[in-house]
Amino acid sequence: MKFLKYTVLILVVLIIGTVLSYQKIISGILIPQYVDWAYETERKGLELGIPLNSRELALAADIGIQKPEKVRIVHVEDVPFPYENFALKTLGEALGFIGEGITNNAQVFGYSIYVRNGYEFNRPKLAHELVHVLQIEMSSLDQVITQHFSDIAKFGYDKAPLEIEAFKANKQYAADW
Repeated sequence: MKFLKYTVLILVVLIIGTVLSYQKIISGILIPQYVDWAYETERKGLELGIPLNSRELALAADIGIQKPEKVRIVHVEDVPFPYENFALKTLGEALGFIGEGITNNAQVFGYSIYVRNGYEFNRPKLAHELVHVLQIEMSSLDQVITQHFSDIAKFGYDKAPLEIEAFKANKQYAADW
């Protein structure tokens, strides 16, 4: 009976410790895994994507991107996400990146912009994504990912500071080509 009590006590302590350290698990284990995957996704996008045309280059330069010639647009059936990693998939669902009823139309990985086929990728929407390219260019992909995950968990997608900044570009560049 003592053995059972000690086993239950140890289990309860472990569960409480895990719950209290979930932020450390996310920031120390899951975010680095996602960052590694994101860098690989950027690399593939740079190989497969198409460069910006002259109007798109002018827009990128107007937004402030220092190296607009590096930007590539990759058209895909589904915007990539590391679904094969159960922990990252669970995190993505918890943050609202993926899941039932959620369609990700475009996402930036460094200089690679992945766009879902069939998505109307007009000037305001491109401007939005180019702001994300600029945010990454001004810091780094891993810093932006870390901040964005934290902000979405804290504020939600629509009120996350990086998204608010990008949504301003939707309005500023609202006129289509």
